[in-house]
Amino acid sequence: METQKHDPFAAVRIAEYRNLLAGRFLFIMGLRMMGTLVGWWIYELTNEPFAIGLIGLSEVIPAVSLSLYAGHVIDISEKRKLLLRGVALYLGCALLLTGLSARYTAAQLGTHWIAFAIYIIIFCTGVFRAFTGPTFGVMIASIVPKNILSNATTWNQATWLAASVSGHATAGFLIAGLGNTAALVTICGLVTAGFFFMYQLKPKPALNEPGEKKTMDSVKEGLRFVFSTKEVLGALSLDMFAVLFGGAVAMIPVFAKDILKVGPIGFGWLNAASDIGSVCIIVLLTLFPLRKKQGKWLLYAVGGFGTCIIIFALSQWFWVSFGVMVLCGMLDGISVVIRGTILQLKTPDHMRGRVMSVNSMFINSSNELGQFESGVAAKLMGVIPSVVFGGIMTLLVVGITWVKAPSLRKMEY
Repeated sequence: METQKHDPFAAVRIAEYRNLLAGRFLFIMGLRMMGTLVGWWIYELTNEPFAIGLIGLSEVIPAVSLSLYAGHVIDISEKRKLLLRGVALYLGCALLLTGLSARYTAAQLGTHWIAFAIYIIIFCTGVFRAFTGPTFGVMIASIVPKNILSNATTWNQATWLAASVSGHATAGFLIAGLGNTAALVTICGLVTAGFFFMYQLKPKPALNEPGEKKTMDSVKEGLRFVFSTKEVLGALSLDMFAVLFGGAVAMIPVFAKDILKVGPIGFGWLNAASDIGSVCIIVLLTLFPLRKKQGKWLLYAVGGFGTCIIIFALSQWFWVSFGVMVLCGMLDGISVVIRGTILQLKTPDHMRGRVMSVNSMFINSSNELGQFESGVAAKLMGVIPSVVFGGIMTLLVVGITWVKAPSLRKMEY
């Protein structure tokens, strides 16, 4: 038991888990490339920061609206089939965007209708994301023994972040060198390759029988668990409000193009900077996991994140902005690992779909609503003041949580 606990490679020694990680890496890399490209593409089409915020709103409305129902569906479904179906539908959206980016399509539709079509397609990805995102989390616990779930969670987050870094940076280079269409063709290839790895997973039958509980009763049971488990609720709430207000990443296209004037390549690196920091810290946490005072570490990390957001907003130099975003990512990585570990260790197997969906709802709310909030705030205050405001609000959230949630502050696992 002790050997397993300190073995940093315990989870990846399981062949099926390696297939899940490989498939998720390729899939997430493709999706992060898509997110980077769509943000740049919309800003090119509209030259309006608020239009970037609308991308987040387009995705978050279906993702959050369907989250609780999706959790119920996941718990009564065969997970592998559900996952493959979601990935295939994402591929369909990527193919539609590829067709939309072609010169012929641009000539036929014009800027206004292309932007409108992009929003519709992103809305559809939000629908699929409501089911696909939580299913990945549920699959981990069905493949990996509980005694190494903490290690598996750390590897899972490292894989996601490595894919995110690769996706952001690669998208920037491809947009600059070959254009939007070539980048989208690459995205389609990555999602297809990810589907191949996930296809090799074993079926994961439902632990709950369809019709065993009414849909609303099932949903309420998942919500009751989250709201009655104070450590889970505290960690999710802290992350949601911090990212909601600290969403400087949403305005990176504006900083790259108009403030730092670094073009699409610099944009790609700025977008990837926080993920680079997260990968570095998660590698360290895999080798040297936090042994105690995880609750305090969580609060310190989110507070540091807010401070970095303020510095980023005020910077006029690319390398300062890049370095601050790397540090931002390191602090966020600590938060992600602690939150993910709490969720995996405290959730009963029979309601993992519902709890992961509630987690997904919090994440979608913070990321995509944060993107929308950033767009609205930028329109009302200006880009730089809006990001400073977000950082200050993040620090305020940490201060309130420190005082009002002592169980989270004192939490250890």
